[in-house]
Amino acid sequence: MIRGAVFDFDGTLFDSMFIWDSIGSEYLRSIGFEPREGLDSVLKSMSLYQAACYYRSEYGVELPVDEIMDGVNRMIEHYYKDIVQPKPNVSEFLRKLRERDVKLCIATATDKYLIEAALERTGLAGYFSDILTCSEVGHGKDEPDIFRQAVRRLCTEKDTTLIFEDALYAMKTAKRDGFKVVGVFDKFEENPDGVKALADIYLSDYTDFDLALI
Repeated sequence: MIRGAVFDFDGTLFDSMFIWDSIGSEYLRSIGFEPREGLDSVLKSMSLYQAACYYRSEYGVELPVDEIMDGVNRMIEHYYKDIVQPKPNVSEFLRKLRERDVKLCIATATDKYLIEAALERTGLAGYFSDILTCSEVGHGKDEPDIFRQAVRRLCTEKDTTLIFEDALYAMKTAKRDGFKVVGVFDKFEENPDGVKALADIYLSDYTDFDLALI
């Protein structure tokens, strides 16, 4: 029986991956650097902290890491405060999980204040007991630390907790660590067939989930 659910935010709960599809290149140009081809694909598997370090090591950006992170967040915060919306049927799905006493939290690479702004604006904040970020944990989703900490925060067990993700690289991390993973379709994922093949449960949208599993 499922006792806990850990949700990624961008591309999983909310239609917000369009923000990250080009922000890496846009930020570099804003500070006077020309991005190399394929930069945004490289950054998709990084936390914001990792991306800031990458700018310094690969492009010679001399700004402090915290200043780089703040600069990126200033460029995107308008979207979270005013624009991005949940994926279809998310609210109803979360309500049904809570009715079944499933504990919910978020594990995301996006900074917490941006996630909080979007959740509050759309009325979804009350569903989640916690928001964990890669920056807070100190590891990106290429490592399992954020998923392990989410389970500790929920006070559930690994084998009774589902990880909801749209990104193949994060799904691989969770699967390698022994979690059961729900793959959520998002058009910005470059390998949707890989997501579908790897997922223990695959959702093209949130009406697909068999609540009998809970």
